[in-house]
Amino acid sequence: MSDRLQELAVFVRAAESGSFSKAARELGLSQPSVSRIIGELEARLGVKLLLRTTRRITVTDAGALFLTRAREVLADIEDAEDAARGVDSLRGTLRITMPIVYGTRLIIPRLPKFLRAHPMLRVELSVADQRHNLVAEGTDVAIRLGPLADSGFGARKLATVPRFLVAAPSYLAERGTPKTPADLASHDCILGPGLFGHATWSFTRNGAATSVDVQGRITTDSGPGIFASVLAGLGIAMTSPVMAGPEIASGALVPLLKSYKLAPVDVFAVFPAGPRPSTKVRALVDFLAEELA
Repeated sequence: MSDRLQELAVFVRAAESGSFSKAARELGLSQPSVSRIIGELEARLGVKLLLRTTRRITVTDAGALFLTRAREVLADIEDAEDAARGVDSLRGTLRITMPIVYGTRLIIPRLPKFLRAHPMLRVELSVADQRHNLVAEGTDVAIRLGPLADSGFGARKLATVPRFLVAAPSYLAERGTPKTPADLASHDCILGPGLFGHATWSFTRNGAATSVDVQGRITTDSGPGIFASVLAGLGIAMTSPVMAGPEIASGALVPLLKSYKLAPVDVFAVFPAGPRPSTKVRALVDFLAEELA
């Protein structure tokens, strides 16, 4: 890599991660080398790009402008290299973040097919229901369920997932089966992350909407936590075919209030680098959009 391209790459990762040491680890450099490269870049430009403190580095106004253009330059170079090689010769590393249940049941099982088509690509997976700072983590693509927060990120809708309620036969034998949404107020309802953690559940039936405030003894921060809790008979859970389909088929879980509809959840691919993702990101998202349609 030429000196100027290395400067851009080092600056972008340092600015995004807020850490010289993290940028150094990711780029295979020493921390003093990263500090020297940034210092030389600032000296050559005659402006301060990054402010250093004992805890973190932050981007100046000039640095923010330079960061936008630096990302564009690096993306253009990567696109040019990929175009020269051809789409079947994509290489490098794709960093993908995804929620646990949707990721492990819908995304990861499809990756072998994608990687067979692109044998020089590597994938780093972050599988968690907690939402981290995608830019600081260097994420290329994040799979998100539900409405997206306003940001400068790019996004593409991949699928829509229906939701419904389930419970274990053991729970229903002890507590009874709810017949209407209002009955849920007297049941233990399991709350989880994101859209599965709202304490008000809203339904529609024949065009009429109704909502009920729910409560229970179990709250969890992960999809697998919801799944394990409902299977253990700890309450009623809001779920989806992705999570509960096989267990419903086997009789381990029973769907409830089938004539009432919960709002479905949209699934998005989010690009922290902005609305113009790299060639390898576009290849993955095109693949997932076709697979999940």
